[in-house]
Amino acid sequence: MSKKNTNYFQCLLVTILFFVGTNYLFAQPTLPQRSISVNSTQSLQFGTFALTGGAGGTVSIGWDGSRTATGNIALLAMAPMAQPAIFEIKLCQGRNVSITYPPTTTLTGDNGGNITLDIGPTEKGSNGAFFPTNNNCNFITILRVGGKLNIPVAAIPGNYTGNFYITFNQE
Repeated sequence: MSKKNTNYFQCLLVTILFFVGTNYLFAQPTLPQRSISVNSTQSLQFGTFALTGGAGGTVSIGWDGSRTATGNIALLAMAPMAQPAIFEIKLCQGRNVSITYPPTTTLTGDNGGNITLDIGPTEKGSNGAFFPTNNNCNFITILRVGGKLNIPVAAIPGNYTGNFYITFNQE
């Protein structure tokens, strides 16, 4: 073969390989939606209790629904009953979620007065915790949240209400 024919063959081979390579399309598959939805399904309730002496105390609700008291607090077995807050989290891609929340919030009484609520812990960990979600768009991850009320000596009897905010970030 002459040198001229060899160069032609090499160019032809490169052209054929390039042509064959362009018949295949390589693309990233369509990714599922990245939206996260969170639904609050149950509010945090501390139940009924009474301040019984000259000192204050605390009432705590665990993420598992357990209730304890310290100081001069008597826990009463009457409505409303104690319960943790419950959030339902739905995230299609099975990613990690981080939770953050302010450590405290103030509750306001219907007869005046304020008490402090310490937020947490949650069943997934404390403030700043990461946890995985399932890789199924129809699967709901449950997050239970507890808290602790700090009852001062001069607490005014009544119903106390307020809000707390949890930020859910998908990673």
